[in-house]
Amino acid sequence: MTATSAAGAARDRLDPRLLRMGIVLIAAPILATIDATAVGIAADAMAAHFRTSLTDVQWVAAGYLLAIAVVMPLSGWLSRRFGARRTWMAAVAVFTAGSALCGLAWSLPALIAFRLVQAVGGGLMNPVGQAILAQAAGPSRIGRAMSVLTIPVMFAPVLGPIVGGLVVQQLDWRWIFYLNLPVCLLVLPVAARVLARDEDEDGDEPGGVPRLDLLGLALLSPGLAAVVYGLTTAGGREGAWTPAALVGAGLALIGGYLVHALRTRRQPLIDVRLFAKGGFTAACVALFLLGASLYSSMILLPLFFQHDRHADTLSTGLLLTPQALGAAVGSFAAGRLADRHGPRAVVTGGLVLSLAGLLAFTQAPARPDTWLLTLCLVLYGLGIGGVSAPTMAAAYASVDRQQTPGAAGALNVVNRLGGSLGTAILTTVLDGGLRQGGGPAHAYGTAFWWAFGLCLVTLVPVAFFRSARRDGRPGG
Repeated sequence: MTATSAAGAARDRLDPRLLRMGIVLIAAPILATIDATAVGIAADAMAAHFRTSLTDVQWVAAGYLLAIAVVMPLSGWLSRRFGARRTWMAAVAVFTAGSALCGLAWSLPALIAFRLVQAVGGGLMNPVGQAILAQAAGPSRIGRAMSVLTIPVMFAPVLGPIVGGLVVQQLDWRWIFYLNLPVCLLVLPVAARVLARDEDEDGDEPGGVPRLDLLGLALLSPGLAAVVYGLTTAGGREGAWTPAALVGAGLALIGGYLVHALRTRRQPLIDVRLFAKGGFTAACVALFLLGASLYSSMILLPLFFQHDRHADTLSTGLLLTPQALGAAVGSFAAGRLADRHGPRAVVTGGLVLSLAGLLAFTQAPARPDTWLLTLCLVLYGLGIGGVSAPTMAAAYASVDRQQTPGAAGALNVVNRLGGSLGTAILTTVLDGGLRQGGGPAHAYGTAFWWAFGLCLVTLVPVAFFRSARRDGRPGG
């Protein structure tokens, strides 16, 4: 019995090879996240350089988001057709080439086009990387393995404004893209050695891989792009009918895809039958609501410090550092706790901490002290770190190993849609509050109450997560 227990403990341990794999898989995606947030900081500099309006420059960010929505559903099929390792490395290579081209852009249309190239790689890196790590870790280590991917990601939204501010002030906006190159060029040869070789990498064509579902692609990708763009622009002042029409058209296309995916004899881009698994469905609903509540409020926080507390870009990034530190600690602890006690208790505790952290910001009209906001940012960060990795782990643990690539695409699509919806809700509420003339503090207080409510609702699907089994491993 002792020898068996020791062998089981050895299998459950995060061995150095798995840790190296996690570090490699997160290096490029974290650059993509920093890049995305830094571009927003550099918008004024880009507008001045190209002698155009901020409205036109916003397509540098909006086009990136739309392209990600288009390519993300392809991640599962590409992994099955060409192998997950080769697909991930190709995605990094495309992201690297896109970054170099963005830095060399001679006009705004060229920059937007090159950002679309960059987004093809950026949209594939996360789901494919998650699938690789989930398959390598197995059910007993999935929580801790996911935390390897989650910890650095928590720093990216904070580092983005800092990096963007420093680059724009000291160098040039082009260096936001050039800084990606050395890291990505280092990651590629390391990944070739660290990542496990695909089973078909001896030169044979992969067997049993179905043809690409072209009809599903024609329905799902444009549908997702329309919904994401419609929700992203819903808080604008040009009128509500255009975003509503886009969202409606996108939902109709997605509905058509659901009907098609249930009827087709081919392997669909995203297998909607995965949602027949109760654990997977609960995790997807939770990820959707997490995107709508936690991640969208992360966009609200820097705006609050800039507009209500009059902090500059660099100071805002520094003010948000406690949140990133809390998120790193929370993610590290949550992965281990989820593997031991199951995701339900850990995610519930993380949401409670997030609610406590948001509470002080809902009192913005009362002008809470900076030290109190800092403490709440730590709590909020701990909460974010405590929910992300265990929720992803619960989803991956509920599907079979061969279903992992398809599940990764579905999870990332759902999370991105939730983030778009939450951002649309919060920006609309904030814009309405600012128009009423009660001052930024009242407007931000109301918006944070909405974020609080969305976070509170997330407790509902989490209640359907499976608890830990008697052997201490998650029952997902």
